[in-house]
Amino acid sequence: MTVTRQSLIGEILDTDRTTAQYFLEMGMHCLGCPSSRGESLEEACMVHGVDCDILVQKLNSHMSGKE
Repeated sequence: MTVTRQSLIGEILDTDRTTAQYFLEMGMHCLGCPSSRGESLEEACMVHGVDCDILVQKLNSHMSGKE
């Protein structure tokens, strides 16, 4: 999976549960909530004041094993 701004939080977590650490680091502690799972990465970043492009890069690096 390649993560984009439009990727849903739930899809990212379902693909790789070890990505949860990145959401927790940004202050998103409600990962099991149905509402958060349906949010796009861009929406979550906006709510939590996180640079979406940086998080996309981190997630893609992590998921490809390049971190």
